[in-house]
Amino acid sequence: MSNAVIAASNLSKSFTDGGLETHVLEGVNLTVNKGDRLAIVGSSGSGKSTLLHILGGLDTPTQGQVLVNGQDIHAMKSHASSRLRNQQLGFVYQFHHLLPEFTAVENVAMPLVIGGKSPKAAQQQARDLLERVGLGHRLEHKPSELSGGERQRAALARALITEPACLLADEPTGNLDHRTAQSIFDLLLELNTDLGTALVIVTHDTELAAKMDKVSTLLDGVLQS
Repeated sequence: MSNAVIAASNLSKSFTDGGLETHVLEGVNLTVNKGDRLAIVGSSGSGKSTLLHILGGLDTPTQGQVLVNGQDIHAMKSHASSRLRNQQLGFVYQFHHLLPEFTAVENVAMPLVIGGKSPKAAQQQARDLLERVGLGHRLEHKPSELSGGERQRAALARALITEPACLLADEPTGNLDHRTAQSIFDLLLELNTDLGTALVIVTHDTELAAKMDKVSTLLDGVLQS
């Protein structure tokens, strides 16, 4: 049985604007196994975020295939691909994208509720995970009442609440000061070890990238190991 959480083969992505075709990705192949730690680096506009979105089923490739635990996420109907994302993948971005009208515990519980768990059980699980990421004293606070680092910790807890097979993170520390960024990154690595969740992180921060097990560079649409 394959150990691959994500297996991408021959991914290409092109955009056409005003008759001009732009190639963003060219024949990208990538395998992410359980527990892997991979950083993808590259200059601004190199297509790193596009690649991450395609791996997570949030964008479609012009050609190529992405298997998530053996299932072709881009060949599925919308409902099925959404369910696969909810169960198998977690997403963290540079900006937290927490819903402002909900508390930290409600935000973190939401993926479980969407997946069919009762709100009461989901919120208890969310409380436990928020305690684990150091936010036990902020459970009932709304995002506007949290610091930048606290909001990102809550976003990380929300991404991990379903214990996904892989966490896809797009510049997860890019909006934080160096010390806070370091604590968030350390937390990512700790949870990666404890939960066995694979990490794929897009980052400009070479210092953070160097702490991953593997670093790949996206250059002119080609992923180089």
